[in-house]
Amino acid sequence: MAHGFRIVENAKLDARNTFGVAARAPMLVEVADAAALPELFGYGMLREGPVLVLGGGSNVLFAGDPQGVVLALGAQAIAIVEDDGDTAIVRADAGVEWHAFVLWTLGHGLAGLENLSLIPGTVGAAPIQNIGAYGIEVRESIHAVHAFDRRDRSVVRLTPAECAFAYRDSVFKHDPDRYVVTAVDFRLSRTPHLRLDYAGVGDELAAMGIESPRPSQVAEAVCRIRRRKLPDPAVIGNAGSFFKNPIVPAAVADALHAAHPKLPMFRTGDEATRKLSAAWLIDQCGWKGHRDGDAGVADSHALVLVNHGRATGADLLALARRIAASVRERFDVAIEPEPRIVGAVW
Repeated sequence: MAHGFRIVENAKLDARNTFGVAARAPMLVEVADAAALPELFGYGMLREGPVLVLGGGSNVLFAGDPQGVVLALGAQAIAIVEDDGDTAIVRADAGVEWHAFVLWTLGHGLAGLENLSLIPGTVGAAPIQNIGAYGIEVRESIHAVHAFDRRDRSVVRLTPAECAFAYRDSVFKHDPDRYVVTAVDFRLSRTPHLRLDYAGVGDELAAMGIESPRPSQVAEAVCRIRRRKLPDPAVIGNAGSFFKNPIVPAAVADALHAAHPKLPMFRTGDEATRKLSAAWLIDQCGWKGHRDGDAGVADSHALVLVNHGRATGADLLALARRIAASVRERFDVAIEPEPRIVGAVW
């Protein structure tokens, strides 16, 4: 591997996406050292053409082959870069596996990410998607994002405000061809402020016989819930929750709740809007456990699309569109995918 990177032509991507669908890239560039990015982006194909940055492949659906270069960052460093005794800033390279990073922070006595345990993917993908689970979003712990700016061919450090975080959203999603995230700084605490009131976390801890939990025990409770509810991508291809929970005006939510009292609703931080449960809406339309050939919906969770073996990305996208259309027809609510769709438009 010269100059900190390696180039593979006509590269198979089947094992690089958790759906396990077949895809090929005309060129795959594996980057071991982010310092090589300025040199890399000076080359013609990377300078001028489309570039898809691929992490763990757990938030992408290849509905077709990518047309340009696929870039995979592999650096694995984790380090405490500041520490005042109460809080610490931890820097992790983009290529670090997310759950391994969460376990690293807990092992060093640092709290804040425990509710985000067992989310598939890499550290570099976390700010792009503003990953969230069990009442927590990663933006709450992000101190800064380090990236290579393709427009200016410069190394930049973005503050949380500059990242423009929102629900499953960020500046990186709105301008996907500009930034390559290389590392993320997290501010974490040695004094836990645990969130236990969301989606059964407290109940799971009680079932474990734990009354005064440590952050590591909260992480274990979250892992137990996730393993029970969500299929393992190593066993059956999937990308976790495929649809985002829709955010609608409060008046729309109230009218839906009046007609469907069991519809789960959540506050958003904005009194003018409410977040609805996409899983409930999809389940009410009868999709849980549905199967079209090898493209299907998990038996255990209506939000999870699965590849039973030989489904193509186009097969899964067609099923997702049918699901969304049925929710729109029955409830007049639009639901949108979480994963990035490559090779097609939603």
